[in-house]
Amino acid sequence: MTLQEYDYARESPSKLAASCLLLALTMKNLGGWTPTLEYYSGYSAQDLHPLVKRLNFLLTYQPRDKLNAVRSKYSHAVFFEVAKVTPMDMLKLEEALTSC
Repeated sequence: MTLQEYDYARESPSKLAASCLLLALTMKNLGGWTPTLEYYSGYSAQDLHPLVKRLNFLLTYQPRDKLNAVRSKYSHAVFFEVAKVTPMDMLKLEEALTSC
């Protein structure tokens, strides 16, 4: 979904991927950012918090009028319907991130 947003073009791909992973781990209650993830990604959880919040907001604010190709593609069962995942409540996300 970030492919359609110019604001994310300035982010490094590795930081964007790490933030997406942290958001997914948080949304699915699969644990936090481990020392192993920090070592191999090069990012601490605190480095990723602002971008994780922006990504969750992107899930919350879904413009339906333009550029629906990516959303449509990832709404199919082949891609596990990840575009239909409901975003986390921002307060719960903030609480979960502070506990990482």
